[in-house]
Amino acid sequence: MEGKHAIYRRKMNYYETDQMGIIHHSNYIRLFEEARLDMMDKEGISYKSIEEMGIIIPVMSAECHYLVPLYYNDIIEIHSQVTKFDGIKMTLSYEIYKEGVDRACTKGNTGHCFLDKNMKPFRMKKLYPGLYNKFKELAVPENNILK
Repeated sequence: MEGKHAIYRRKMNYYETDQMGIIHHSNYIRLFEEARLDMMDKEGISYKSIEEMGIIIPVMSAECHYLVPLYYNDIIEIHSQVTKFDGIKMTLSYEIYKEGVDRACTKGNTGHCFLDKNMKPFRMKKLYPGLYNKFKELAVPENNILK
């Protein structure tokens, strides 16, 4: 992975497994969310403070490619990066790695928009220039995006 990105590390829990003993597919979207919020916290963009400003960031799309299964007790790292940001919409890409495996086990992305408390889009650059600049700094140049 090249470009500006964050790494979130954790251990997989037993309750996240399915009957086959692997991590259930629905948990990967939760893992993406954990990594996204962790990245924002590390960059000084607290989701709680954003909500207190009356801003919400709903998920508009999610895509996940399962390449190598994850199991209970696996130690994983989720590499995340903002690949697109224009002040109204944002896209993040994710790669999940587990200890002992040289390649990504999972790849995916999520698409988001920024809405006010009335569920309406707004011009972040105009209304919240500081927040806009923080997200803009997170966005990687297009030639450094996860492939």
